[in-house]
Amino acid sequence: MSDGAPSALGRTLYSGVLAYMAVDGFRNNEKRVEIAEASGVPMPELLVPLATGMLFVANLGVLFWKFPRASAGAVAVFFLSTTPVIHNFWTMEGKERNANKINFLKNLALLGGAIMLLDAAGDEAAADEA
Repeated sequence: MSDGAPSALGRTLYSGVLAYMAVDGFRNNEKRVEIAEASGVPMPELLVPLATGMLFVANLGVLFWKFPRASAGAVAVFFLSTTPVIHNFWTMEGKERNANKINFLKNLALLGGAIMLLDAAGDEAAADEA
């Protein structure tokens, strides 16, 4: 961590998960658009690939620690905007409820990681200003 950035290994592991999610999102765009539409997302044909693209680009920023505040902030916005809408397990029953609760909690943990990265980026920016 000599350059002030969080662990390169930690960022690589975190980014690997986000990259997988984004690539899977692009590969299964039609299914995700259908889910978003059923969840009441406006303009899902536009917003789903836009959100997926934002996640992919922001993920690269986290991985390479370029524009870290914007990158970590965009990852946080992705999870804050999609998780409660798409994985609203509290409205579901049975296996669907359980599967969505697991995904909700996974996304909550990934949001926590984004917030920690955002905090680290802010600390780095403050140190640069001093």
